Amino acid sequence: MTFRNMAPSLILINPWIYDFAAYDLWSKPLGLLYLAGYLRTCGFNVRLIDCLDVHHPALANNAPLARRAYGTGKFLREKALRPQALKHVPRSYSRYGIPKQLLVNALREAKRADAILVTSLMTYWYPGVKEVIAVSREVHPRTPILLGGIYARLCEEHAIATSGADRVATGISLRGMAKLLDELLDLGIAGNEAPSPSGGIPFPAFDLLHGLDHVPILTSTGCPYRCEYCASHFLNPRLFRRDPHQVLNEILHWHRERGIRDFAFYDDALLVGFEKHLGLLLEGIVKQNLGLRFHTPNALHVKELSPEAAELLWRAGFKTIRLGFETSDMAMHRLLDRKLSEGDFEKAVHWLSMAGFSKEQIGAYILAGLPGQSVGSVKESVEFVNRVGAMPYLAEYSPIPHTPLWEKAVASSQYDLALEPLFHNNTLLPCWNEEKRREFTQVKARVREIRRSA
Repeated sequence: MTFRNMAPSLILINPWIYDFAAYDLWSKPLGLLYLAGYLRTCGFNVRLIDCLDVHHPALANNAPLARRAYGTGKFLREKALRPQALKHVPRSYSRYGIPKQLLVNALREAKRADAILVTSLMTYWYPGVKEVIAVSREVHPRTPILLGGIYARLCEEHAIATSGADRVATGISLRGMAKLLDELLDLGIAGNEAPSPSGGIPFPAFDLLHGLDHVPILTSTGCPYRCEYCASHFLNPRLFRRDPHQVLNEILHWHRERGIRDFAFYDDALLVGFEKHLGLLLEGIVKQNLGLRFHTPNALHVKELSPEAAELLWRAGFKTIRLGFETSDMAMHRLLDRKLSEGDFEKAVHWLSMAGFSKEQIGAYILAGLPGQSVGSVKESVEFVNRVGAMPYLAEYSPIPHTPLWEKAVASSQYDLALEPLFHNNTLLPCWNEEKRREFTQVKARVREIRRSA
């Protein structure tokens, strides 16, 4: 069956999160929104359903969700039964996002759907992916369902076996996805994309969202560093940078068209090649003098900071600085990432402070729960960060398939990490024993104390 005389209709879905905790830290399904923007230029009609939508009109009569400055806040939450694999965890488990009926209603509103595309993120959030696919199947039983995203890439065999999708599509470019849909549906329209007004790929389809209080920005994909615990190199083997002028046009577009002031950079290597990349973008932002605010939830590489970069970050309007510190143990750095040398962190914090950033604005991520890591090492890192003049932020380690550290994580864990992605959940601290987990509660209490004092 073909649809050559009418535009084919697609439903793109960002699924729920099932977890012990989840927070909207400038969270948007950016990859799915890029795909939506591109597929529209190819002639597809695109409908987006965001199951994490905090601005859904049907929620207007609910108690308002707590939102903080700069566009972050809580998701709607509904308690859920813990999966059998997590029954031993004495914490409440929840589904984060819109009520199930709102998803059903949105699917029914689409009278015709030629294909349904579902994205995915964390490996241990797959229950939300599986449920969304099951609901979609009930409403549109004859429509092919495709699954992509990070979980699908990292756990492809598991996704094929358990997700319920008709096809798990991994490692496919925007143009490749259009071609796949063209072949799957026998349409004959892929490759006819209209040129983007920005001169590059089309802007993400943020206009499909019900509300927009911030916009994520991606100036590059990939990372030249090869950290043992990170999957960036597997997901994006090459470092690709966008033209800084195109990125500036995108920022100005969303500010002028939607009044957006807060932008969060999703790059894994934002500061790499600063003078020829981010530096050019920030100089353009400074010249505009629009009072925009910028945030770095994915962390900046400490080694890439300089006095000039720190000053330009301040002048451009950066409000939330997060540094990828990980640990004060230099021996561990030499084993895990080789991205930090003695004295680098102190210099970076000093330069940021001299530029105008307060201690509250300078956060440092500290990894906890690594195979072979001691709790004492994490304690020392927390105190070191505090002494130097930054705020410690604990980042519990989640074992990730296809990373160099994966095999060591599998060997050190009491859980079957290879069989069950639910055990990748960082809440479990899956590579630590029970004694370390108990001791770690004291470290978390110390971090809360430091943050409260600030």
